Amino acid sequence: MSWVTDIQKALDYIEANLLKKLNSEEVAKQANTSPFHFQRTFAILTDMTLGEYIRRRRLTGAAIELGNNDEKIINIALKYGYETPEAFTKAFKKQHHISPSEVKKYRGKLKLYQPLKIHVTLEGAEPMNHTIISKDSFQVVGIRKNYSLENDANLTEIPKLWNQVNQDGTCDRLLSLNNGSIKGVLGVCVDHINHREIDYWIAVNHNGHSTSFETITIPASTWAVFQVHGEMPKAIQHTWKQIFSEWFPTSGYRHAGTAELEVYPEDGSNRSNFYSEIWIPVIKE
Repeated sequence: MSWVTDIQKALDYIEANLLKKLNSEEVAKQANTSPFHFQRTFAILTDMTLGEYIRRRRLTGAAIELGNNDEKIINIALKYGYETPEAFTKAFKKQHHISPSEVKKYRGKLKLYQPLKIHVTLEGAEPMNHTIISKDSFQVVGIRKNYSLENDANLTEIPKLWNQVNQDGTCDRLLSLNNGSIKGVLGVCVDHINHREIDYWIAVNHNGHSTSFETITIPASTWAVFQVHGEMPKAIQHTWKQIFSEWFPTSGYRHAGTAELEVYPEDGSNRSNFYSEIWIPVIKE
C-alpha cells in the first residue's frame, strides 16, 4: 500500500502549505514521483486537475474566514494568494456563486470542498484483463509535440493533436510504416528531464529509418498491459481510473516513471466493441 501512502503524503503536504506558493515539483516529491505522473494520476483519480483542487481548497478557506471574522476582503484575498481584490472576487464568485461581500452579509450558500483522503475499496472491484510482460527496447517514429505542465495545458491540448492527425492523413501515413511487433497507432507520453514539460508522440513501432518522422527509442521495461474494450474515449478513461484506483494500490508494482503507451490497433473508435491497450512501465515495490 506504499502507493496509497505516498499519494496521501502529497495531499497532506498541500493542506499544510495551502497558504504558501505551492510548487508541483515539491508536491510530487512527497509522492516519490515526477510532477507529470503525479498530476496525471491526480486528475485520473479525482476528475479534476491539481491546480483546480488547490484553488477550491483555498477558496473554501477564504469563504470560511469571510463568514467568521471581520477581516477586510483585501487582506483575505492576499492571504490566499490573490494579488488584487478583483481577481479574488472573480474566482470566488465562480466557485461559490456569490461575492465575498455577500458572504460578509450572510447571504447565500457556499460551495465548500473538504480535504481529499485516499481510500482503497477492494470489495466489488471489476476484474481487469492485463498481463505483465518484459520487452527489450524498441523504436517508434512519429510526430512529437512539447507541452508545458503549467496550468495543466497538456490535458486540454493533446486531444486537439489527435483531432489534427486524424483529419490531415498523418495517422494513415504512420500506419504504412508500422512494421514492428506492436500493431497500431501509439500515443506516447515522455516526461522531460526538467519535470516541467512532457513530449507527447503520436507514432508507430517501426524498425528502420524514416525521413518523414522523428524517432525515439523506448527503453527495455517490464510492462503492465491492460486490455480496453469499448467506445472511445469513455472506455480508455474508465480503464485508466481503474488502474490507479484499484490495480496499483494492491498490485505490488509502481509506475517506473518512463514512457507509457496507449495502443490503438484498430480503426473505428466509435464502435461499442473497439479494442485498445494501455501499456504502463512498472517496477516491483
